[in-house]
Amino acid sequence: MVVHATPAPPRHPNIVILLADDWGFSDVGSFGAEIATPNIDALAMAGMRFSNFHVAGSCSPTRAMLQTGVMNHRNGLGNMPETIPDAHRGKPGYDTVMNFRVVTVAQLLKAAGYRTYLTGKWHLGSDARRLPHARGYDRAYSLADAGADNFEQRPIEGMYATAAWTENGKPATLPRDYYSSHFVVQKMIDYIEADRASGKPFLASVNFLANHIPVQAPDSDIARYAAMYKDGWTALREARAKRAAALGIMPPGAPMVTMATTPDWAKLDAEERAAAIRVMQAYGGMATAMDREIGRLVAHLKATGDYENTIFVFLSDNGPEPTDPFNRTINRLFLNSKYDTSTANIGRRGSFSAIGPGWASATASPLSGYKFTASEGGLRVPLIIAWPGHPQIRAGTINDGFAHVTDILPTLLDLAGVTGQQGRWEGRPVESIVGRSLAPMLAGAEGSVHGDTPLGYELSGNAALFRGDYKLVRNLAPTGDGTWRLFNLKADPGETNDLSAAMPDRFAAMRADYANYAKANGVLEMPAGYTADEQINRYAFERQGKPRLIRFATWAGGIGIAIGGLLWWRRRRRRV
Repeated sequence: MVVHATPAPPRHPNIVILLADDWGFSDVGSFGAEIATPNIDALAMAGMRFSNFHVAGSCSPTRAMLQTGVMNHRNGLGNMPETIPDAHRGKPGYDTVMNFRVVTVAQLLKAAGYRTYLTGKWHLGSDARRLPHARGYDRAYSLADAGADNFEQRPIEGMYATAAWTENGKPATLPRDYYSSHFVVQKMIDYIEADRASGKPFLASVNFLANHIPVQAPDSDIARYAAMYKDGWTALREARAKRAAALGIMPPGAPMVTMATTPDWAKLDAEERAAAIRVMQAYGGMATAMDREIGRLVAHLKATGDYENTIFVFLSDNGPEPTDPFNRTINRLFLNSKYDTSTANIGRRGSFSAIGPGWASATASPLSGYKFTASEGGLRVPLIIAWPGHPQIRAGTINDGFAHVTDILPTLLDLAGVTGQQGRWEGRPVESIVGRSLAPMLAGAEGSVHGDTPLGYELSGNAALFRGDYKLVRNLAPTGDGTWRLFNLKADPGETNDLSAAMPDRFAAMRADYANYAKANGVLEMPAGYTADEQINRYAFERQGKPRLIRFATWAGGIGIAIGGLLWWRRRRRRV
């Protein structure tokens, strides 16, 4: 009698999510950048690049969709705390935090026997019940805010009172040698190794602060770009578009527009150019520093034997940040009083800088628009999925089929062989996953898993409806005029040729599709005169500016009373 040994069940793959902050579509070398990103590019060559992948125009809605596979108005992020108008607060879908009607990828994988870890930016809720440790992560070292300093435990001055870092739900103190990209990777390595003896697979969600404002990098990384960017943002935008086409990321000869907010490089004076060149050098250095840390994590997983059985997902949470924090006199005076804003210090410890709309137009190249907008530059970002050596993924290839951030969770569950929730979790009803697994596309299927099914989107009044190769889009002021337009993204990814008049039937049908989406998701119209930029400034004033003014007024009042009392006492003495 022959006894056959029972084969061991296949081990679930490890999963590593690498989430960049505010990276533009062409900020990765393998998507057209001049920035050195060799480790991300190596993952691209080991996996698949998605050149038609879409997220939200701002961070929290994307992060909530990535965590849950549920559209942002249903997961609570119809808008963010910093950008929601007062009229929308408390309305269904406008919680400004990830609600409890959704289940996270960490909860699903933990139930399937995974260890679950998160490091870095969270921005999905700051109270004890909403931090990552309470949403399925075994270990988490996270920042509850939109951003913070990269060299010290310091908030974005004027926006937040503190840098709200926590570990496993409790306030945490950063180390003295802290640099954000290095720290979030090292902490992740520590977490993975702390529980290695369990033998369980792991989910590692690494959420970088790079390249969110403030743009900061180690001196050596900034120095790497010392000879670059002297020709300005328009030249860089054109160069990146050519490289993207040469790589097969974009169709050759795709037309581009020059955004109205892009300043004329030739009209800048010498000092303005010097500062602009320096901030882009720091931006490149910040991206390269992040890439180096990704390489360190990959090297560690190779050394431990985990690399071949790990699924890697790299993406950005939205397009590049165009906001110029110095565009108001009051902001400029305040920031100059809090930071060393000299040109020589841009990007270094104690600095505060941002690339602004000019460089943002280049980092989004060849697309139109950037963060906050519903244009492609705001919504289309690089996506790389790799499972090294696994035959299910066609390594080194590019897929131009439409994909969406809600697709990531079902894709990971599918590849890992884990069953997702079906509208119920722990005995209660929850929002169903709406994303679709990208596994067929990873295996080489042509087109999109969404086919001709419409997919809607809205944030701060900027809205879009995707259907097949077409996109219906509307942007409110200041980046748009509120008019709906229609584009064929396959032929015109730069959104240069409005087809609404030439294709009236399609235009009308997609308008109806959007109306259905908005009704089903409880989308609210924005109050008259609303802009996200104005709302952010109002939020900062309410949270930090007003309390400072009250404290100053109280202090000044106290001083005034004291001086008045002294003068009264002196007059009385003279009379005596």
